[in-house]
This record gives sequence, C-alpha cells and structure tokens, in this order.
Amino acid sequence: MTRSGQFFRFLVLAVGAAVMLLPFYWMVLTSLRSPAEIFDVSLWPTVSPLDAVDNYVRAASQVPMARFMLNGAIVCLGILVVQVLTAVPAAYALAKLPFPGRRLLMTLVIAALCIPMQALALPLFVGLAITQMLNSYFAMMLPFFLSVFAIFLFRQAFRSYPDEIIEAARMDGFSEMEICWRLVLRGALPSLAAFSVFSVVAHWNDLYWPMIVVSDTNLAPPPLGMLFFSDVESGANYGALMAGATLITAPMVVCFLMARRHFIAGITMTGVK
Repeated sequence: MTRSGQFFRFLVLAVGAAVMLLPFYWMVLTSLRSPAEIFDVSLWPTVSPLDAVDNYVRAASQVPMARFMLNGAIVCLGILVVQVLTAVPAAYALAKLPFPGRRLLMTLVIAALCIPMQALALPLFVGLAITQMLNSYFAMMLPFFLSVFAIFLFRQAFRSYPDEIIEAARMDGFSEMEICWRLVLRGALPSLAAFSVFSVVAHWNDLYWPMIVVSDTNLAPPPLGMLFFSDVESGANYGALMAGATLITAPMVVCFLMARRHFIAGITMTGVK
C-alpha cells in the first residue's frame, strides 16, 4: 500500500475515533464546568478547579454513589460467574461431544439470540412478584444467568481445539468436565476475556430491567442510581450528573484497557495454535 493510501486509511480511522470519543469528551468536559458554563458549546472552555471539585463532591455526596457502584459490581460479578458456569459445559458439549439432536440444539441457541429481553420481561416480573423476590440482587441477575451468546461464542472457540489432545486426555483418565475446564477453556482464554468484557459492560449499563424489579435505593445499580440526581425543586444538576456519569464510566474504561489484547484476540480469532 502506498503512503497516500496509508495516510487516507489512518485519516478515516482518526475521524471515526474522534466521532466515537466526542460524547465521552463532552461528558468529562461538562463535569468540570461551573453551572454558568453548562450550556456553553465551546470545546475548549476555561475550567475552574473549584467548580470541578464541587461537581465531583456533589456527585459523591448527593446520592450514595459508592453504594450504587458496589451494587453494580455485585450484580455484574454474580451474572458473569453463573453465565460462565452454565455456558462453558454447554458449549463444550455442542462443540466436542457427539450426541443425537446436537444440530437442533445449536439451531435453538442461534434462534434464542433473536429473542429480545423485553419479550420475557412480563412473565419474569410476574414470577418474581409471586415468589416475593422483587427488590433483591437475585431479581436483577435471574434473567441473565443463561447466556446463549456465551454458548455460541465459546462453542465457536472450542470447535478448533485439537481433538487429538482431548483423546489423549481421555486415555490419561481425565473426565469430560476436567477436559472442559482444565484444557479446552484454558485454550480459549481470549474468548473468555472477550465475553467477560461484553457481559460486564452490558449489565453495568443496564437500566431497563433494574428499573422494573428494584424500587429500593440501597439496591440500585449505577444507571438506576443516576436517576436520583434529579431534584424536584431545582431540576437536574447537570455538572454533578456528568461527574457521576464519569465516575460510573471510568471502571469500564479501565477494565477494557486492561483486557484489550485478550478482547481483540477473542473477537478476531476462534482457535488455538
């Protein structure tokens, strides 16, 4: 590729990156502004350190932000652990164990990817209400314990694991569960990292389901907790609101940066070398 072609490619990527990062830049910028500058459209305003500190202090004191983030961490971690425990054996069976109906089950897994969460919300809510499990961590986690996307992703990664290694492990006395967890999953760690990022980000940012099943402020995850920034008399404090949004977004950005290599490998590669 010529230098002009490379320059054009990098220019397109730079413009795309700028467009994607602009909302995050505006969020951080607004969190540093004084109330008088909130609606200023300038991208390079003069920022007062006192105003910036005041917005973040309000974000941390006006609502129990630490409690919201702890709730989000509990929910995301609980969902992720159960999703991996259920999806990995199912994906291994679909990828490496011959049994009648395997293709049909895989077809059902793919079909289940087309079912939106909203279609299941009413029966799940009724069931939780009847069993008196609303306003609990379990209520927020229950609909997501089984992830068909995780089954599909892990199955694609497990398919390329060498059958010779699996047969050798069986001859050495390994059980199927030991092969699944100690060998095959270890060879698909990039896929595990990629799914972990997808799962944590999706449920950390989920507002729809927690808003339905949770009315207790002490159980609110971060997105639901952000609604409490609105004040009946004075309206929303946008500086503090953006400061809270920045605090909530920062852990996800850090997690992605730490796992970015495994995340990219898990998306672009579905095999082992």
